[in-house]
Amino acid sequence: MEKPSNLLLKLSQRLFDNSGERERFVEALIHPQTFHPCILWCKEKPDILPFPVESPTSWQPTFVDRLSLDTKPGQHPLHEAGYFYCLDFSSVFAASTLLTISSPLPLILDICAAPGGKSIFAWRSLHPDLLIANEVIGKRLGMLISNLKRCQIHPSFVANRDASILAKTFAKTSQLVIVDAPCTGQSLLAKGGKAPGCFHPSAINQCSNRQKRIIANSAQVVAPQGYLAYMTCTYSPAENEAVCEWFLQKFPQFQPVEVPHLSAYQSHLAKIPCYRMWPQEKLGAGSFTVLFQNTEEATEKIADFRLEIADFIAI
Repeated sequence: MEKPSNLLLKLSQRLFDNSGERERFVEALIHPQTFHPCILWCKEKPDILPFPVESPTSWQPTFVDRLSLDTKPGQHPLHEAGYFYCLDFSSVFAASTLLTISSPLPLILDICAAPGGKSIFAWRSLHPDLLIANEVIGKRLGMLISNLKRCQIHPSFVANRDASILAKTFAKTSQLVIVDAPCTGQSLLAKGGKAPGCFHPSAINQCSNRQKRIIANSAQVVAPQGYLAYMTCTYSPAENEAVCEWFLQKFPQFQPVEVPHLSAYQSHLAKIPCYRMWPQEKLGAGSFTVLFQNTEEATEKIADFRLEIADFIAI
């Protein structure tokens, strides 16, 4: 039997006071399980579904289906035709905070968009006039562009800019900014993947500092009364609740938003409304999510952001 590392055990003690819950969490990581595949319908569902579907959760949007364990949706012709996008159910959980926002929205900006799942979820649920999917890592752009084109996500543009540049170019223009922040990726272990060094304090600290920089720049893009959605696929409080606490101190005009359909998933590590899916719950590998709103009132007309996207990639 594989033994958990000391760093994993220390993290489990930080996360859970209950010894039984700690054991279940550690077990989920050292003995990965197979989670149900999940698809997001980009177009209307066909009358006869091509896959066997699991019973939906109470909060699951109607355009998302969880499938039987042995299903391989990526090999179906409807996938290549752009009818649906394959994603982890933890991603659906994280993005479901967006379901509390009224639609349509003029502009959505996804800061860390590759491979595109959160952008497609936002487009499908909120029907924006324009979606800008940004990815700062050049080698990930091809996958993002391919997925948005295949799923016919338009009108949309793909950008390759650092968050600091977007903060200046699109200051106070976007009604929704999504930050699916780069993180240590600890949840990869729960589905049999590898994330070397993901529990080491130096890796966690490095990611936390990067996340703070990204969310601080992203906050400057949010229009008055607009929203900022922050999410990760890792468990460390330093990359999740602690980032939220830092953010609210630095940007007091933002307030966390209650997400009623996720109330059962409220993080026990924070007093503010923020939500976690744990791998031992067996729905997905795990994620953290929170939605903030900019409470500022608009005081001046915002310049037309469309003039600034001439050099972006049109989808």
